[in-house]
Amino acid sequence: MNIQVVGVIGAGVMGSGLAQNLAQTGHEVILLDVSEKILEEAKEKIKNNLRFQKMFQKSNKSDNIENVLQKIQIFTDYQSLESAEFVIENVTEKWEIKNRVYEKIDAICPPATVFAANTSAIPITRIASATKRAAQVIGMHFMNPVPMKPVVETIRGYHTSEQTIEIAKKLLAQMGKEGIIVNDSPGFVSNRVLMLTINEAIFLLQDQVASASDVDRIFKTCFGHKMGPLETADLIGLDTILFSIEVLYESFNDSKYRPCSLLKKMVDAGLYGCKSGKGFYNYS
Repeated sequence: MNIQVVGVIGAGVMGSGLAQNLAQTGHEVILLDVSEKILEEAKEKIKNNLRFQKMFQKSNKSDNIENVLQKIQIFTDYQSLESAEFVIENVTEKWEIKNRVYEKIDAICPPATVFAANTSAIPITRIASATKRAAQVIGMHFMNPVPMKPVVETIRGYHTSEQTIEIAKKLLAQMGKEGIIVNDSPGFVSNRVLMLTINEAIFLLQDQVASASDVDRIFKTCFGHKMGPLETADLIGLDTILFSIEVLYESFNDSKYRPCSLLKKMVDAGLYGCKSGKGFYNYS
């Protein structure tokens, strides 16, 4: 199966990165979000990313910007997904919102369409329960920035079929990526470890053990990480970090996942990191 038409639900940082990556690798993209404003901003962000990439990379991906953009069609109506062969969902990490999305697309998309949840922590088996095609639901946890990351954590839900796994791996290969298959669990592999690390780094800041820059510098210089945990949090978005750690706390009922009060306070203040212009660092 050579997948040509891919629906991407959510035009935020992850969704726009996915749309760009898919369009650059020859796919027709249906990019969906709740408002034209969000969608137009996403297309402008993609255009800027492509220009930046063209300046610094000499590769097949740095092709004509307009040709790439023409492969991305934007919509606010879920009915636009009726021709999608594969759908990747990237909405907010809140079960109530995801549940409604899957109920809608399950009724609209063709019976053979595969659904991939790009979620940080919500179990894939739970997401599949909102559909009548549980065998065709899989987790695909992309990392940011999507076009630059060669590996995707790919999650097998309780009902996910081998055929669905092969279709997902095929799409990832078409995107120039490899899928590492893991079993379903809240947070999967990456975020069960990463969210604990980020949350504990925020506790260090709250307890005045070290500054944000010093916490990050220790991880970069001592462990060779490209980014420190607080820089990573700003890149992901502190609201997404909080949603994810709350899902882990609720799922495991384990106090080690208790969200740091400083994290809650920053989210309440609208300090989400890169996307808001300020988090642990100032981006304005």
